[in-house]
Amino acid sequence: MQDKFALPIHWQDHEDIAQELYEKFGNDFNESKIYRIRFTELVDWVLSLPNFKGTREESNEGHLEQIQSAWVYEWRDNQD
Repeated sequence: MQDKFALPIHWQDHEDIAQELYEKFGNDFNESKIYRIRFTELVDWVLSLPNFKGTREESNEGHLEQIQSAWVYEWRDNQD
């Protein structure tokens, strides 16, 4: 659900992006699947997040690696 009052998210907001991705995909992706996501797909998914305000050109490998790691931690935190 999009929150029209939520702050914009940018590439450097790795934890916020990871939380949004976990909320979107839930347990469809476990740790090993998250690390196997192609960066081209990950960029598309991030760009589609409701409050994301960055551009494709601003993305880089470092941001994408940090997002993957943060997503794994988010997934782990939500396991029983």
